[in-house]
Amino acid sequence: MKNLSLLFFALVLFSFLACKDGNRPAGPASTETNVENPALERGEVEDAVAALNAALVDPERTVLKGMAADDLSYGHSSGNIQDGETFIDDLMNGPFDFLSIDTSDESIHISGSTAIARHVLSAKGTNEGEPAEVHIGIMLVFQKKNGKLRLLARQAYKL
Repeated sequence: MKNLSLLFFALVLFSFLACKDGNRPAGPASTETNVENPALERGEVEDAVAALNAALVDPERTVLKGMAADDLSYGHSSGNIQDGETFIDDLMNGPFDFLSIDTSDESIHISGSTAIARHVLSAKGTNEGEPAEVHIGIMLVFQKKNGKLRLLARQAYKL
């Protein structure tokens, strides 16, 4: 009987330690979170990438604000990093104007409510009024929160 009591105590102690620091076993609470933030579908991410590229060509402040997460980190191939407000302001008022965007070598990786989309971006535009072409790699991170897919991070890199 004493061994059985020790075993019971050890199981209770193990359960307590496993739940320490917010590490809870899966149960009803985790199901609720999944209902609030359901897993992404590939088509949702493809649509978000297409919508972002369309917004880069024809920028509207309200559309861009609706796409961007509150804590967006937007990285350029030059190494310049912008927050959401700076990114939107630069797109609306900056020296570069996208005229067209094409993508290739697309890939999407989904993990729960987060997705990483990669592609090669080829664009035509003007930089300070002069014709310009861009050919860079892009990595986008989208997160679905409260039913809305938003751009959390973007990093461009030179090919």
